[in-house]
Amino acid sequence: MKEIVVIIGGGIAGLEAATQLLKLGHSPIIVEKSERLGGHVADWNRLFPDLTPAKDIVEELIASSKDANIFLKTEISFINRLKDSYNVMLSNGISISTRYILYTTGFKLFDAQKKEEYGYGIYNQVITNADLEQWFNTGKDKRISGKEISKIGFVHCVGSRDEKARNSQCSKVCCITAIKQAIEMKEKFPDAEIYCFYMDLRLFGKKFEDFYIKAQRDYGIHFIRGRVSEVSENIDGRVIVKAEDTLAGKPLKVTLDLLVLMSGMVCNPESTKAASMLSLPIDSDGFLQSCDNVFHITSSPRKGVYYAGACTGPKTVPETLAEARSAVLEIHSDITNQKK
Repeated sequence: MKEIVVIIGGGIAGLEAATQLLKLGHSPIIVEKSERLGGHVADWNRLFPDLTPAKDIVEELIASSKDANIFLKTEISFINRLKDSYNVMLSNGISISTRYILYTTGFKLFDAQKKEEYGYGIYNQVITNADLEQWFNTGKDKRISGKEISKIGFVHCVGSRDEKARNSQCSKVCCITAIKQAIEMKEKFPDAEIYCFYMDLRLFGKKFEDFYIKAQRDYGIHFIRGRVSEVSENIDGRVIVKAEDTLAGKPLKVTLDLLVLMSGMVCNPESTKAASMLSLPIDSDGFLQSCDNVFHITSSPRKGVYYAGACTGPKTVPETLAEARSAVLEIHSDITNQKK
């Protein structure tokens, strides 16, 4: 029995879900608010820990889901809950009747300007992880290109594990992303000294620890345990960073040519907006709340409504893809049971 499934979000979770639904004979409809597919991953250059080109992943997902109905530059205007289905009205005026909705609305990056003490938007040589990825992709950024870069710093946990920023959870991928970007910068500037300022290194994934050891052993990257306490700028436009090396038990002051802030993951406002239309619960961390955090993480409290990817919390690419497949199996199982 072919079923229409509305997928809200055209990032990698939405694309993978559409791919699997097509394989099972269903009719996925992707609703994406931006003008292109792939979400945040489409903005990244290479992915940890294998340095796989991000565009290869995105292009493969787009190609495998091409038979889905895809609406770009389209938003959800409202969702009406009917007796045993939902009426989904799109901003382009199209109305869709479906029994199944899959939220793959993802996340947004924490706005680094909110952490004024780090100087983003104030000092020219302070950038974010997203800015650096854009430079990796385009080679265009006057803060980096054409400059002599001899010292680079990375600040972990910007907007994550931070009660003042109202974001107490770990963003999961910042540590490994900082290591990846530090290695990439060392490859581009072999003579540069590179420092990573961290609270705790959380390297839980497959090959993550190996990647960290490689960064130290093969690239000579310095890892400093301790929060950055102050960032300022000298007369030459270089960035002065003060921190405490808690392992060495002494303060540290270093002058850098570039400081990169690892902005963490926070809930996408589009997630909560779309969730409010069905009165779906929001968790204490601001992300959508699953039925539980172990056994039913892709299920919502509403019948026929499912989640996949970073709409429920920070996720890696493999976790996101796995959740998309899991959610599709849940949907297909429900469809099959309805036929009996």
